[in-house]
Amino acid sequence: MNERLKGLFTDGQIAKLNAARILLVGVGGVGSVCFEILIRSGIKNITIIDFDTYEESNLNRQLHANRNVIGKYKVDVLKKYAENISDDISVEAIREYINKDSCLDYEGYDYIIDACDSIEAKVMLITKAQDYNCKIICSLGVGNRIDSTKLKITSLNQTVGDPLGKKLRYELKKTGFNGSVKVVSSSELPIKISPVSSYMSVSATAGILLADAVIKDLINE
Repeated sequence: MNERLKGLFTDGQIAKLNAARILLVGVGGVGSVCFEILIRSGIKNITIIDFDTYEESNLNRQLHANRNVIGKYKVDVLKKYAENISDDISVEAIREYINKDSCLDYEGYDYIIDACDSIEAKVMLITKAQDYNCKIICSLGVGNRIDSTKLKITSLNQTVGDPLGKKLRYELKKTGFNGSVKVVSSSELPIKISPVSSYMSVSATAGILLADAVIKDLINE
């Protein structure tokens, strides 16, 4: 399955991807694209967490959403999808809403990818990553935006024009956290509309940037 990666990545780099253990939290508009790239780029061991089921409102942006999966759990659909690509891909699917009461085992992961919407979950994942000496990257706000070129990888303390980033910094500060967090953030100010709307070009670009950052970090260790 990795034949077309050879020549771009060395055998040693591909081996690193094959051996890595990834925790991906959130498989919606951002996380579904991130998941797709990871499993097609040499990641064989991935745990995905999401409590949600597919709805018709997901059809405009979530990569694996279609009319046949409405009402099904997203993590179950993605697990079956990956298994149909390769027998070598191991996906652990967890239906859970992440919060301070979650009893997840974070031991042994090489990377945590935060693609969820909850500030509480983001704070917990960042602090758990620090506790377990695990790398983490977080996706910040992508809703109510239409310019995918304004997305970039940066650090949380350098985000501009991202209300979610500002709120996350505030909540982390209350915990005493003072480390650096790698994020995907948009400098585009969100359009003031309610409920929150989503454009796939933006959410998909965020997912691509998340996956690419993790892959490049793993192979360059």
